[in-house]
Amino acid sequence: MADKPWSGVFDRATDRRVEKFTESVSFDCRLYAHDIRGSIAHANMLSKVGILTDHERHQIVTGLEEIGREIAAGHFQFRQELEDVHMNVERALIDRIGDVGRKLHTGRSRNDQVSTDLRLWVRDEIDAMSNRLEALQHTFLTRAERDANVILPGYTHMQRAQPVLAQHYWLAYIEKLERDRQRLADCRTRVNELPLGSAALAGTSIPIDRQMVAEELEFDGIVANSLDASSDRDFVLEFAFALSTIATHLSGWAEEWILWSTTEFGFIHLPQEFCTGSSIMPQKINPDVLELIRGRTGRVIGNLVSLLVLIKGLPLAYNRDLQEDKQRLFDSVDTVAACLELAAPLVAGAELNRERIAARIEEGYLDATTLMEHLIVKGVPQRTAHEIIGNLVAVAMKRGVPLAKLPLQEFQSAHPSLDEAVLDVLGTDRAIEAFSSYGSTNPAQVAHQIELWRERLTNNA
Repeated sequence: MADKPWSGVFDRATDRRVEKFTESVSFDCRLYAHDIRGSIAHANMLSKVGILTDHERHQIVTGLEEIGREIAAGHFQFRQELEDVHMNVERALIDRIGDVGRKLHTGRSRNDQVSTDLRLWVRDEIDAMSNRLEALQHTFLTRAERDANVILPGYTHMQRAQPVLAQHYWLAYIEKLERDRQRLADCRTRVNELPLGSAALAGTSIPIDRQMVAEELEFDGIVANSLDASSDRDFVLEFAFALSTIATHLSGWAEEWILWSTTEFGFIHLPQEFCTGSSIMPQKINPDVLELIRGRTGRVIGNLVSLLVLIKGLPLAYNRDLQEDKQRLFDSVDTVAACLELAAPLVAGAELNRERIAARIEEGYLDATTLMEHLIVKGVPQRTAHEIIGNLVAVAMKRGVPLAKLPLQEFQSAHPSLDEAVLDVLGTDRAIEAFSSYGSTNPAQVAHQIELWRERLTNNA
């Protein structure tokens, strides 16, 4: 029982099955560096307020740094009976420096300690995830600069709708990833508040200096309510939601490219080093990485749901249920990070099948909406113009030709305003040029957005 930090009131040893069931060190050991950093800041503060002498502080800090180096080198033996990373580090410190190590836990509880460690870890992971997103943005921007003059069919309901520049397509994903980064940054503001010093739930009578610890650990603020501090996991939920949104964006992109790489579409050639083959069909080049990115999104969303269910019924303040938050969060971070690290080289290495795309770009009457708007500008009500152009599309479909191949008389019989000027908007090239609204796929608008993103991402570097 001597190894247990709470053994004083107990007269029986913990059942080994309970130790196995309740331990968390097998997964929370990855918080060791953050636990040590938090403990060093706590020790420095205890010295300042007179709880520790400067010599004791030096012993503790030196001991913690040595333990950190041992763990990093893989030479530290974590013990299951010590339950978690916090008690493993503390016991190792006591074994090294004796009773001075027992003073470290003054003015804190494992409740506020684990919340602090997790906030430090989440903060670092938010920064790393944002950097991965930015790297993918740079890759999409490079594609936008590389794939000039390629026109793609844009889709709604998975049916051909209107033409868009390939550059416009790449920019759309840069925008999505930017919102992901903004969500992470917003989440970080609420992560970056110090709970340490709230102790178990009610605070402490020890004259601690929470502001000093906050400054040393680079927290922007201090959690104001001790009862809330140890039990709050809103920041975990927010981060898990942000990760789920990132995964969902990646999944949608993966789905598009899986379709685009099929023989039926034939829009894109995936880099073979990111594909696999079949054990029975020798011709197969399968988009397995994209399929797994799409599939693992389910895991990330599932982790978010698990965390929401975990939190939903917990009373104030700390409850042991909260031990279950870490594995779900760790898995989401690891999964999304792995997907992002594969997405960037996949985007960079893929090649648009320009000839196949160009050969079929006039299929699907992608210029019909632009022709309708041409008629609207001439004063025809939108609903009327919609019906007129719909009738013309029906005629073209029956004849098996694009709108641009209909004789001028057909347009003029449909409406007198449809004169030779229709040639200015028919065909995907002219339809693209006809767009004029801000944020549209007009070449000048797209070039402007590329330049804005080039400046923005350069300034972020």
